[in-house]
Amino acid sequence: MQQDMRYVYEVYKQKSFSKAAQALFITQPALSIAIGKLEDKIGMPIFDRSTRPISLTTAGRVYLRAIEQTRALEQDLRHQLDDIRELKRGEITIGSSHFINAYILPRILTAFNQAFPQIRLNLLEGSSHAMAHMLEQGEIDLTFSCDDCVIKNFASTPAFTDTILLAIPGDGPRHAQRERLTAGDILAGRHLDPDCPSVDLTDFAAEPFILLRSGNNLHDRAMRFFHRAGIEPAVKMELSQMATAYRLAEAGFAATFLSDRLIAHKNTRLSFYRLAAPESRRSFYALTNPKRYTSEAVQQFISLMHQANTI
Repeated sequence: MQQDMRYVYEVYKQKSFSKAAQALFITQPALSIAIGKLEDKIGMPIFDRSTRPISLTTAGRVYLRAIEQTRALEQDLRHQLDDIRELKRGEITIGSSHFINAYILPRILTAFNQAFPQIRLNLLEGSSHAMAHMLEQGEIDLTFSCDDCVIKNFASTPAFTDTILLAIPGDGPRHAQRERLTAGDILAGRHLDPDCPSVDLTDFAAEPFILLRSGNNLHDRAMRFFHRAGIEPAVKMELSQMATAYRLAEAGFAATFLSDRLIAHKNTRLSFYRLAAPESRRSFYALTNPKRYTSEAVQQFISLMHQANTI
């Protein structure tokens, strides 16, 4: 990408000439002069300097679209050249939630690294909606989602499934002992048996709950669980990470909803219950941008993940 384009793009990203200059390792006066010369050349301002933070003018937005198209072409060219080198070089940038990065991907990343040690792997973490936006912008190569509203906007491949369980501190209520599952039962896959008994949340209406914050897929599903049961939950805490909810529930703070993928050992002070609601089963898809070139390395990663979760 040409120097002028790099300068404009960085100022747009940083919303500040001083911050952009620092990121570009040049002085602010040098950056301002370069942008000024470009604006003189095209005969129109690119940035509106009267706003705080600075913003693009109409001409600036047109120029930015050209920059983004140039960046996309350069990225596609790099990927195609990497493929010509037969996966001997290149990189993959994956963006996903903490849950997927910490509990789903480690085994797949390790297997991929052993098969293709020359490929550099970059892992970013954030909300699924933020990662979808980054995929759309070409800032990452791959993300994952179980949200139909997100999946429909991208090229998708089945990646993995999980089951949401109700987790209650201690031994659980007496009236639900028949349906109670231990961590050992979960690890053995008993909760996936069609004959495994399930519970209705109405039996747990008095329980205080830890929920993930609004906007998280598990929060949305939990609210559908409650709505289906016709109860208003007593929410003691809302937080961002399922793993934190797991530890708090294990410490006896309150009940919560957990993915079966988090259960890694038998030694836990929680009782688990299979939910009758169909929303308790989630199907995650690997997503790529259909408008961008998908490298052979990314295709190999998706294929490896699909195989690992269908064995």
